[in-house]
Amino acid sequence: MRRRVVGIETEHGLLAAPASGEGPCMNAEHAARQLFEPLLRQGRSSNLFLRNGGRLYLDVGSHPEYATAECDRLEDLLEQDRAGALMLADLASQADEAMASLGEDLRVHLFRNNLDSQGNSYGCHENYMLHRRRDFRQVADALVSFFITRLILVGNGWINLSGARPRLEFSQRANQMWDAVSSATTRSRPIINTRDEPLADSGSYRRMHVIVGDTNVAEPTTALKVGMTWMLLDAVEDGLRIEDLALADPMRAIRQINADLSGAAPIELASGARTTPVALQREIRSRVLDAIGPDSLDEAHRYVAQLWGRGLDAIESGDWSGVDTELDIAIKRRLLDSYTARTGGDYADPRVARLELGYHDITAQGLRDRMEAAGLMKRLTSPGGASRAVTAPPATTRARLRGAIIAAAEDARADITVDWVHVRLDDQSSGPLSLQDPLSSSDPRVDALVSQIGASAPVLPA
Repeated sequence: MRRRVVGIETEHGLLAAPASGEGPCMNAEHAARQLFEPLLRQGRSSNLFLRNGGRLYLDVGSHPEYATAECDRLEDLLEQDRAGALMLADLASQADEAMASLGEDLRVHLFRNNLDSQGNSYGCHENYMLHRRRDFRQVADALVSFFITRLILVGNGWINLSGARPRLEFSQRANQMWDAVSSATTRSRPIINTRDEPLADSGSYRRMHVIVGDTNVAEPTTALKVGMTWMLLDAVEDGLRIEDLALADPMRAIRQINADLSGAAPIELASGARTTPVALQREIRSRVLDAIGPDSLDEAHRYVAQLWGRGLDAIESGDWSGVDTELDIAIKRRLLDSYTARTGGDYADPRVARLELGYHDITAQGLRDRMEAAGLMKRLTSPGGASRAVTAPPATTRARLRGAIIAAAEDARADITVDWVHVRLDDQSSGPLSLQDPLSSSDPRVDALVSQIGASAPVLPA
C-alpha cells in the first residue's frame, strides 16, 4: 500500500432529553454549552486541538465535531475515531452529572448519524492525501460512480417514512446530495468537494475531501469505507482508469440505488450501457486488486478487500447473515426486524425510531458497547488502544509533532496557537513553525520548541 495520510471529521447529533421520558428537551445551543462546559471551565475553548493530534469543536448548528489526527495506518484511524467517541461520551457524562446536581432530569445523547427528526443533515467527511497532479478534476469526476455505488456497503441505514409504506434504505446521506463534484459544502452539497485546501505543501500534495459518506457505528464498516477508497486511490495513482464506468446521471442514480436494498437497481452509464450497483462495485474491486496486487496489502487492507467481496455477495444474494455483525446496514436491519417481529409493529412505530436512535447513540445509553460485548457487532480496535488514542497521537505522521507541542504546552500551562499546519507560542518567545509535510513525524525544530516550553514551565511547590 502507498503511504498516505487519511482522516475523518464527524459531526454528531446532540439531544438533551428528560431521563424519565416526560417533559421538554433542552435547547440545542444550551445543551452544547453544557457539553463543552468542562473545557471552558479550564480556560479552554469550544474549538481546540488535542494532545492526540486531533481536533474537537462545536460546528454550525450546535453539532459537536471531532476530527481525527492524520493517520497513515488504517488501525490508527480506527483508534483515533473511537477515541473521539470516548472523549465526547465522557463530556456527556460530566454534563449529566452537572445537570443532576442542579436538579435537572436531563440526559445528554450524542448520535453518530446524519439526519435529525426535522430532516436536517450533518456529515461525516473523509480526507485523503493525494500527490499533486494537474488532472485532479478528471480524477474526481471518474471516482463519482465509485462513491455513489459504495453506499450499498457502507451506508448506515435510513427508515424512509414517506410513501404508503415505511421502508429501510441504505443511506441517510444519499438523498442529501445535490451535486457530483464542486467547491460547495452546504449550498449544493457535492459528493467530492474540490476546494483546494491541502493543509500541507501545496506543491506536492492535495487533499481530497469526500462528504457523501454516512457516519458509521460499526468499526468494520468504517474500515471498509476508508480502506476500499484508499486502495482505489493507490490504483488510480498507479494508472488505473475507471472513466468508462461513469454514470449518465449521478444524482438520479444515487437515489435509485439508495431505495433498492437488492443492490440490483438498474443504472445507466454515460456510455449508454446499463448495469447494477453490485456489478459496478465488483468491476471496480476486480480492477483495483489486479492493479495493486493482493500481495501488496497489509493485514488491515486484506481484511477490507475480503469484506468488500463478502459484502457484495451478501447484497446480491439477499442473505446478509454473513456480514450482519460487520456492516451497519445489515446489523441495523437485523436489529429492527427482530424488534418488529417481536412486537408486531412496523418501521413507523415510534419505538422503532427510539431503537434506531439508540443504535447511533455513543453515550452510556447507546447500544454499541452492549452489542459488541454480546457479539452482535464486530469490534476491530481494542479498549486499551482506543483509550491510549485519547491522549496519544499516531506515531508516524505530523500528528506526533503537533501532539508533542500541545502536550508540552498543556503541562507547562503555556498559551499556544495551533492549526493543522502551524504552531506558535502566544508570548512570541520563538518564531512560528510551519509543518508542511503530513508524512513527517520528526523535526528538530519541534524538539527544540518542546524543550523550550518545558524549560519555561513554572516550578510547583513540593
